[in-house]
Amino acid sequence: MNKEQLQKLREDYSKHSLDESDVDPSPIKQFEQWMGEALNSEVPEPNAMTLATVDHKNKPHARVVLLKGIEDGHFIFYTNYDSAKGKELKQNPNAALCFLWLELERQVRIEGRVENISEEESKAYFKKRPYKSQLGALASNQSAEVPNRAFLEDAFSELEQKYAEGEVPKPVNWGGYKVIPEALEFWQGRRSRLHDRIKYVFEKGNWIIKRLSP
Repeated sequence: MNKEQLQKLREDYSKHSLDESDVDPSPIKQFEQWMGEALNSEVPEPNAMTLATVDHKNKPHARVVLLKGIEDGHFIFYTNYDSAKGKELKQNPNAALCFLWLELERQVRIEGRVENISEEESKAYFKKRPYKSQLGALASNQSAEVPNRAFLEDAFSELEQKYAEGEVPKPVNWGGYKVIPEALEFWQGRRSRLHDRIKYVFEKGNWIIKRLSP
């Protein structure tokens, strides 16, 4: 693909609109409404979100993870605490999330601080995971270099034999995080690139709603 092909790509969004008078006073309820519409529209993996972190050299890093819950207004996801993102969050407990639902021409951006959830909550969720996903978490030293694919498959096979009865222990370095939002932006695509952008900012104990220029 050359530059001209990329420059010719165009979409004129027209499915929905978004106005200050339409949104819920609570950004969490507004998010749940949009997530519900994404689920009902059968958007592929609607809980997939880009997680952006910053390392100790102030370099940003981004990857896609899965939202696994919203509790007390906090956005929950799980990972290996010793992974690259886990180390980055330990050094700088601030992060950004981004959901993209192209089928609905919508995007949601979330910014906030990050904290570990309790060990009890992490254990409870780990037990709900599929058996092979549990083994995968135990077999993988996430983000660490490995010699080849066979190395991972051998480790997985050994664990499969060791825990054939299905009682897989949660890795001590695996668990959940909660993103405590300080700002959420709801983006709705519109014609002629005049997109709707409604932003909630938490100020002095209240959510303030603002419209942003596209």
